[in-house]
Parts: sequence; C-alpha cells; structure tokens
Amino acid sequence: MSLEKYAQKRDFTKTAEPKSGKSKDKDKLTFVIQKHDATRLHYDFRLEMEGVLKSWAVPKGPSTDPQTKRLAMMVEDHPYDYRTFEGIIPEGEYGGGTVIVWDEGTYEPIEEIRGKKEQEKYLLKQLKSGSLKIKLHGEKLQGEFALVKTHGMGDNAWLLIKHNDDFASKKDITKEDKSVLSGKTITVMEKTSDKVWHSNHEETIEKPKKKAASKKKVPEPAEPDESIAETADIDVAAILKKAPKAKMPAGIKPMLATLVDEPFDDPDWVYEVKWDGYRALGFINKGEVELLSRNKKTFNEKFYPIHDILSNWKINAVIDGEILVLNDEGISNFGNLQNWRSEADGELVYYVFDLLWYEGKNLMGLPLTQRQAILKDILPAEDDRVRLSKVFDASGTDFFNAAERMGLEGIIAKKADSTYSPDVRSKEWLKIKVSKRQEVIIAGFTKNADTPKQFSSLLLAVYEDKALRYVGKVGTGFSDSVQKEMMAQFKPLIIDKSPFDEIPDVNKPSRFRPNPPKAKAIWLKPELVCEVAFSEVTSDGVFRHPSFQGMREDKKAKDVVREVAAPTEDVIEATEKQQEDKHTAAIKPPKQKGRKTLLNPTDETQVRKINGHDLKFTHLSKIYWPEDKVTKRDMFNYYYQAAEYILPYLKDRPMSLNRFPNGIHGPSFYQKDVKDKAPDWAKTFPYTTSEGEHKEYLIGTDEASLLWMASLGCIEMNPWFSRVQSPDNPDYCVIDLDPDKNTFDQVIETAQKVREVLDAVDVPSFCKTSGSTGMHIYIPIGAKYDYDQSQMFARIIVGIVNKQLPGYTTLERMVANRKGKMYLDFLQNRPGATIAGPYSLRPKEGATVSMPLHWDEVKPGLTMKHFTIFNSIDRLKSEGDLFKGVLGKGIDLEKTIRKTQSVFG
Repeated sequence: MSLEKYAQKRDFTKTAEPKSGKSKDKDKLTFVIQKHDATRLHYDFRLEMEGVLKSWAVPKGPSTDPQTKRLAMMVEDHPYDYRTFEGIIPEGEYGGGTVIVWDEGTYEPIEEIRGKKEQEKYLLKQLKSGSLKIKLHGEKLQGEFALVKTHGMGDNAWLLIKHNDDFASKKDITKEDKSVLSGKTITVMEKTSDKVWHSNHEETIEKPKKKAASKKKVPEPAEPDESIAETADIDVAAILKKAPKAKMPAGIKPMLATLVDEPFDDPDWVYEVKWDGYRALGFINKGEVELLSRNKKTFNEKFYPIHDILSNWKINAVIDGEILVLNDEGISNFGNLQNWRSEADGELVYYVFDLLWYEGKNLMGLPLTQRQAILKDILPAEDDRVRLSKVFDASGTDFFNAAERMGLEGIIAKKADSTYSPDVRSKEWLKIKVSKRQEVIIAGFTKNADTPKQFSSLLLAVYEDKALRYVGKVGTGFSDSVQKEMMAQFKPLIIDKSPFDEIPDVNKPSRFRPNPPKAKAIWLKPELVCEVAFSEVTSDGVFRHPSFQGMREDKKAKDVVREVAAPTEDVIEATEKQQEDKHTAAIKPPKQKGRKTLLNPTDETQVRKINGHDLKFTHLSKIYWPEDKVTKRDMFNYYYQAAEYILPYLKDRPMSLNRFPNGIHGPSFYQKDVKDKAPDWAKTFPYTTSEGEHKEYLIGTDEASLLWMASLGCIEMNPWFSRVQSPDNPDYCVIDLDPDKNTFDQVIETAQKVREVLDAVDVPSFCKTSGSTGMHIYIPIGAKYDYDQSQMFARIIVGIVNKQLPGYTTLERMVANRKGKMYLDFLQNRPGATIAGPYSLRPKEGATVSMPLHWDEVKPGLTMKHFTIFNSIDRLKSEGDLFKGVLGKGIDLEKTIRKTQSVFG
C-alpha cells in the first residue's frame, strides 16, 4: 500500500499531518505505535521500511500475552516523519480524531543479521511471504513479535502475536495509556484543542467544530455508557472488491444466538443491546423491498413506515435488524410493538446490526467487524427511524449490569471475527437475558365459571424431543381488548382432543394456589405462539409466575422449544476450540458426555417410536468400523442426530440401498427393489429401468425411513438426483472428482479450478468431500432440465477444466486407460445413478462423512479424516447446512451455456 494512497486521502491545507520525511539513522530501524481515537479507537503499528512506515491498524491494541492474537489490518504506507505526529486531525479529514505516540523505539529481525540495509532486505522478503518476525526495543513493548497474514479475512488482514519470551506477560499493556513523547493521554490531548502536534512542535489551528446534534423524532434508547467497538480505518472499498460475487440471497432465515446463563469478559467479543422486538431481514433491490420475519412472513404491510423508508433507498442490500417501538425513555416495549397498528400507536424504529449482501457481493463469509464497517459506511441516514445498532467494546459484565439497571431485556455478545450463518443458532453469537422470557405455544385456554372475561388463562406448551410438553398456564397480562382479539384467533383452531400425548391436569393445586378455581380446558391446534415472562421453572418443567407479554406472529410453533441457558464457560470454551479448528479445517471429536442419542448404551435390542412407527434395532454392539471401534449403535445414533440435515436431500427421492450387514469389511450388496420387503408405512416408487426391469424403490420421507434403511446395514445413503414428482429432471448437476494416483491436494486444486470456471460464468457451486478419496461439486438446476441436458453441461465444464489441468486430469472413463490420472466424472448425471448424499457416513476406515464445505475450507492440508462420525454433529450444530443452495431455484442452462461459450470459446 503505497504512500500515494496516503496523500490521496488527505487535504494538507486542512491537516498538519506530515507529507514525507526520511530516516537519518544509518544503523537502526524505527518502529512507532500511535493510539488513534478516530471513528474507531485503535492503535496504528508502524515499521520503517523502504523509507516509509509500513502500517497496520490494530483495533484492540497490542498484547504481551502469547495466547492472545490481535487482528491487524494493513493500511496505506505513511511518511517517515509521521512517527512523531501527535495531535488532532481535523474533523472531515481522513482519520479525523486525536493521535498520541503510545510507544516508539527500534526493531530488528529475530535472526541475527548485521547492517540496517541487510536487515531491511531480509524483512521485506518476510513481509512479502506473509510472515514477519521481529524483535522490538520500545519503551512499553520489548522482545519478539510476529505479524502473520491470515486467510479468508481479506488480503489486508494479519495477526499480531507476542512470542513466548522473557517479556511475555498476562498484563494488559494497553492500560499504560500515556504518550511516550508528551506524557498526555488521548483525553488530555483532545482537550488541547487549539494546538496540533507536528514533528515535536506545536502549531495553532482552528478548533474543529463539532456537528450539531440532529433532532430526533424518537428518543435514542438508553444504552450503557461504554466505548463503542469500532474497527480501525478498514478499507471498505478494498474489502468489497475482494468479496465474492453472488446473486441476492433468497429464502434465508436470520442467524440466531445461543442462550447462556451469565455475562463474561473477553477482548475477542463485542456487545450489543438485546432489543425487545421483531427480528427482520430487509431485502432491498432496485427499489423493490421485502421485509421478512424470522419465519419468512412479510412485514411489508404490518410495519409499512419502515417498508416505505427502505423503498426510497438508492442501494441494493440485504440487512438484518430488529423492529421495535421505543417509549419516552428510549426503552423498547414488546407489548407496544405487538399492539402496533398505526403511527398513532408509537413510532417504529428499525435497528440494523448486520449486512449480508451488498451490490452483488456476498458478505456473509466476512468477519463481523468488516461487515459492520461496510454497514456503517453504506447505511443511508436520511430517516432516523432506521438506525445503525451500536456495538460496544466493553466489559461484558459491566455492560450487562448497566443493561439491567436501565430495564433492558438483556445483551448480545458476538465474536468479533464471526461469519454470518443463516438459520443457524450459533455459539459465536450469545444472548444473556436480564429477565426470564420464553416463546411458548398456546395449546388451549380455560374459562372459570361465572367469569365475564373471554378466557381465564392460556395453556402453554413447548416442544421437547419433538413432543409437545405442557409448561403451565398464564392468566395475567391481558387487557379486555387483547383478549377479544385473541379469541377471534382461537375460534378456528378449537379441537375436541388434547394435543398432548398425556393430558395435563390444568386444575392441579400448587403451594402458591392450594385451591385453584375449577376451570374447563378448551384445546386448540398448537399453531399460535406468544411470549411470557416468568420467575423460574419448577422441577416438573412448569413456568412459575408467568405473565403474558404478547403474541409472536414472527415465530412458527414447530420452532418453539424450551430454552435452557447453557453454562457460559462451556460455550466460550467450545467456541474457542472451534475457532482454532477452523484454521486447520479439522474439528476435534466432541466429548461424549451430554450427547443426545436415540439408543441407550447397554441394551442389545431396543424399540423406538419414530414418526409414529415402532422401529426395532438389533445387535447394537456389532462392530461396523473395526479400526475405529464404531458400532452399529453409534451409526444409528449418528443418523438420528444428523437427520434434520440429511432429510432434505432424501425427501421424495428413490433410494439405492447399499447394504453392509456385517460392517465395512463384510460382504456388501445393492438392493434397489423393496417390493414386499419394506414396512407397510413406507412409501415406494415403481420404476422401469433402461434395461426393462420393474422395481419398487424406497422413497426417502422422514426419520423413520432413514433409520429403517440404517437398520438394514445401509452405512451410506444413496438418493437419486431427482424426486418422484419429476423423476427425469434432476434438481442438481454433479461433477465427481475421482482420483487414481493423485494426491488429495491435487483433488483440491481441481475442485477450485472447477469453481473458478463456474464463477467465471456466474454459476453457483457447492462442494463436499466424498468421504472416500474424491470430492463432489453440485450445481443447482431446479428440475428444469432432463438428465441428458444436465450431463451435457457437466461435460462442457469438465472439458474446460481438463484443458487447464491436462497433466493429471482425464475424461477417460475406463480405469485402464486413465494412466493414473484423475477422472472428471460427468456421467453420474443419468437416471438412477447415485452417489453418497450430503452428511452420509461412508464404509471407510476412519468412519468418514461426506461433508459439505465452505469453499475457503477447500485448501491444501484438508483430508477426509477431518470429518468423521466423531466430530460431524458438532460441526453441523456450528455451521448448519452448507448445502441448502443446491435445492434452490437453479440456473438458466441455455443462458449459461451461451455465456460459457462466450467466455471460454
């Protein structure tokens, strides 16, 4: 990043920053760290090289703890004379704010190299390689440090790491907050408003005028008085340029936070207010706006003022935020929002806290700090009713205490480098509630004798282990008008039979109400959702002292489960381990304690009711993977836990049953015809093969069909590419990379080449390990074309790849003719052909899984054994379903082929 960029960003008639300069020291290289309170408080780490200061912005400042890695964003070179600059950069200029010299001194390579020129030459090579190892001799920082370039966070992202030497310490060095030149803190320097420091001398300048506070139609919410977490001078344009191109996402749901039991302090996390409103994703595209709830219901008409504001925006974006109504003190009230009908009921505010997509670029894979920086840069500010939600870099405990004092619902903690995972309850976003609240299903209501009210109490339920559980009743928090509205919703849902398997005693006395009034229960279809506050949960799972807060039109009943706050310490520890694992693409095996399983660990034969059908599981201790000591029981438990991720790729698809009744080393065989063999409840599909054979294929439907297949010894699941509704039209096209004498790194290189070709013609692609030796790349085509057309397209793509990688790839199907090269298999795209589906186990040593990947995980060092029966459930909980897009709308094949011919000839 050259000095030209530095000059381009500054008007030297308005700022006293230096333009240039040159070192006069012939023996030593200089370093300086400047503390800079600009839009975002940060530290600028600068190293003398090539006559300039190579510079990195370090948001949280340097650390002397080797266990703490600090993000360092490389910015433009600064002139050498900048090393002594202290003072105020006028508002409106680039980096406007206050600067002090926090530390300075000399530095050298860790390796002993004599002479400044030779040291500089050596360091420049390290800089180019992305790993700079230096020894600092400063007033505050001493000893060995490393600057290491990261991957997957943008070209300018590095990590600043302290080596474990005599100067390493757990002490927070940033608490030494005075300038080593002037002895002033940032606050004191800012008050010296009629001076600007320049090369150790003062110049008098006009005091920068602060902007007048804008008039607010709605009060700002009461927020804890802590410093705002801002990322230092992030080059938004550079990040957007590198972000992957993508069409605006459709049909996605927001990323969710995990409930934990107490606040915590961690420098790698930032904090936000937990708003008491409706979560809403905003899709803005060429003036067309869709404002959607968590369960994809439209808010366009319900919250029309927000929709109207977004409709006037001149940008195209997908944003995430919360809609709420603020009271006069700036506190949100869910009841006010739930009863909102027009602007007479209060003024709506949409607090936006994340940016998923912007002007043709997918931003979900970027770190949170970068997404927030872009959001701050692009968010229109024309109307105060759409606001940027503030992020606080504070003590989590203090922030929570302040939220509690102010009457807020709670706080949200987010890992500063977390990526955005739609429809996933992530452990990198955590919620800590001040008061106990829970969404519940309304399963019925009661009406006491002689009461004039519409009803006396609501009968509440949640789902636990996919069964409806009674959690008590609530009789407070309703006005007469609210009850009347609710009763209108209840009437079409009244049923004769209780929706619970075990009918609860709704008149059961308690020590708080030993003689409750007798009331009749009227049952409802469990479809409506409301929210209650409560004091605690009793030992039998019932809410104590519940109070009705409002209806939740944005939540689906099937998604309402009992929320149990996880121990904060355990979640943080798990998150840190997952973060470490991401750098190597490996996930460590989970601890067995606490895993939810279908079958108990002792009984050899067990019967379980699955989807209303009794399934019998036998010989559960039989070893299926001898080298890994994995049993048949382990296989059942895996498929039970992974079912929600696997079933979308089995549903309505004929299945080829690849049976291994005695484990991976025993005899195996394919079974396609299940006529007279499948249970009565199983669905089948009659099909005549190209050879004229008539078969009844099993259709994947639900967990019962999945586990029945597993009970036959089907270690892997092999679904058709098409569904029974359109058997000749596949939902996706598949390219199967089948190596012979190739290394897996060559498989990875080939997969990335396929992606590169597809990206060049704007075709989305999704990759997964085969779980054996190769990789599979899926392209959504939406059942709009037949198998021949799908195969033709795959043939075109692999032909281009083969021309680019002729040394070790081939289109030769016959193994004997491949000469050890990797087969780019396009012929899988034919009726009845199958490969192991997403998340399927494989009959291979290691008990591997065919695992969908982020494309940035497809890099050298990846192996099949990174994804196994031992760790895949934890990965799925963390990453969610990465393969959802293959079941999407699909490409326009004719248009794509024309573009492919245009690009590649």
